[in-house]
Amino acid sequence: MPATLLSFWQWSASDLLDNTMRGKIAEYIVGLALSAAEGVRDPWAPFDLTTTSGLRVEVKSASRWQSWHQKEPSRLFFGVQPTHGWSRETGEFAAEQRRQADVYVFAVLDSDSKAELDPMDLDQWSFLILAARTLDERVAGQKQVGLDRLRELGALECEFAGLAAAVAEVGNGRGQAA
Repeated sequence: MPATLLSFWQWSASDLLDNTMRGKIAEYIVGLALSAAEGVRDPWAPFDLTTTSGLRVEVKSASRWQSWHQKEPSRLFFGVQPTHGWSRETGEFAAEQRRQADVYVFAVLDSDSKAELDPMDLDQWSFLILAARTLDERVAGQKQVGLDRLRELGALECEFAGLAAAVAEVGNGRGQAA
């Protein structure tokens, strides 16, 4: 074959501002912070990451800037709808619809301009962390939540360096507004 794995990756995964690629980068960055980025990513898992303490983590990402032409920056919303988890072992979806993770990490990529936006620059990312039970209690079946609403719900905010501690704090039941 005249191509290599590297050339395939360059062809298929080089638009780092693409929404699906940005989501994978966010998962990877959070995985690095949580020491949970080993092995190969499982795109069919019911949640994104598992911490060493066993917390199930769902990562959602958003950015004001997209890879396509924009007349103005995008508003920031995150999908939080309950889902039917799929099992790799059985090949079936769970009967019950629910939020699959214990903790949600909302990753925000932001810069003053699209030209300066760099998903590989950790200083351009900020994170809001919220327990799934808070979403269940306060926004129930809601499909999306915005940045302001996350703050109203008591999400812990941090930068990359504080991410592991914030996830542990939220996962252990502290750091949430009731």
